Amino acid sequence: MQITGMLHGARLLQFAGFPVPEVLGPAASEEEIKSLIDRHGQVFIKPVFKGGIGKKGKAGLLGRAKDLKAALAEKERLYFVEHVVGHTRAKANGVTFEAGVPAKHEVYFSISDSTHFRAPTMTLTHMGGMDIEEVDKRHVAQVPFDPLTGLKAFVVANALSEIGAPREIISPLVQQLPKLWELFHNFGMTTLELNPIRLREDAKGRLTPVACDFKAGFDRDDPRWHRLDLPAHLFAADYSDFEQEINQLRTHQGQSDVYVINPHGTVLAPTFGGGANSLVTEMLGDDAIISSDFGGNPPYEKMKAVARICFKHWLRQANVLFVIGGKSNNTDIHETLRAIADALREHFSSHGPTPLSVVVGRGGPNLVRGMAALRDTCDALGLPYRIFGFDSDISEVIQYARRVDAWMKAGGREQIAAKLGVAAAAVAA
Repeated sequence: MQITGMLHGARLLQFAGFPVPEVLGPAASEEEIKSLIDRHGQVFIKPVFKGGIGKKGKAGLLGRAKDLKAALAEKERLYFVEHVVGHTRAKANGVTFEAGVPAKHEVYFSISDSTHFRAPTMTLTHMGGMDIEEVDKRHVAQVPFDPLTGLKAFVVANALSEIGAPREIISPLVQQLPKLWELFHNFGMTTLELNPIRLREDAKGRLTPVACDFKAGFDRDDPRWHRLDLPAHLFAADYSDFEQEINQLRTHQGQSDVYVINPHGTVLAPTFGGGANSLVTEMLGDDAIISSDFGGNPPYEKMKAVARICFKHWLRQANVLFVIGGKSNNTDIHETLRAIADALREHFSSHGPTPLSVVVGRGGPNLVRGMAALRDTCDALGLPYRIFGFDSDISEVIQYARRVDAWMKAGGREQIAAKLGVAAAAVAA
């Protein structure tokens, strides 16, 4: 769940009193755009994407204009532009017009929850305006700090001194950067990144940090982000019916993080736990239909609703229903698997049988009862299944699911269809 860009970022930074450039949204009139150019000399035109997607500058998705004609031409070029990074494809819906900030110093700054330090961590360099991975490590400070005391001015000052930052930028940054901890902490953020912060010089030569790009990630299960009164549509990965339906369940306890990897995939993998999700997504590749994390001890009603939505959209094309997760400490496995089993039985009752093989790998409280519930349902529906317990290597279970999918593609699907009495025309390609 992310926000990128200054359209909403400028408003959020004002909560912390952090300086921002003047920003106009997609509905700006020609008179407003011309006035902005007249006041600041130039404007930057940037596409507005839902969620977070990077590498826009390197892809040429950044316009610059010093007159109205050029600004409108860039608006036409970028308003509905598509951007592809790896497997992620995003389509813009509008542009922003941001006042140019002349400066000779650019700074990168971020706060994130570090799994390495097990603490909130500040990352800071005076070599901003570029990918942090490309900056020489000698010029990058990564400093964990105590969340009880927050990001103090001396932490920023020491970090800038250690990386050899120019003396003239240290005092302005020490005054402004600690404000960002309050924004991060008070509104349920997991990541806050400003790149670049440009040091603007006033008439007397004093420097003021100005945030010229913004990225923030939120923990959607932390209710503090609601204080920002952000529109809910910002946090949908796209406009697909499936993701919109799943997102409606976020009011319940537990996660509902889901993303469609390949709408033509053949393995439907409801996954539990972030670590399991990363491994499953990487190993299944394009065979996976969705990437998901449905952990967090979901109650029966929520898990059944999640499964029902997944089955409605994807079960007919799936070769394998792959229910996988690590060994849970607090998730009631019986409630989870019973809910999935009941949703599967109801789907077959409403939509008819579909050729499917079921693979399960889980561990946690009430494991045996949960596995028995799903086993009994598969037996009743006539579906082949294989169940792995908590002592199984999760990577081996994923490889087994891949072999089952390959067998289904090589004729197994037709064999199961014949057993279920499904007409050949109903078997998905």
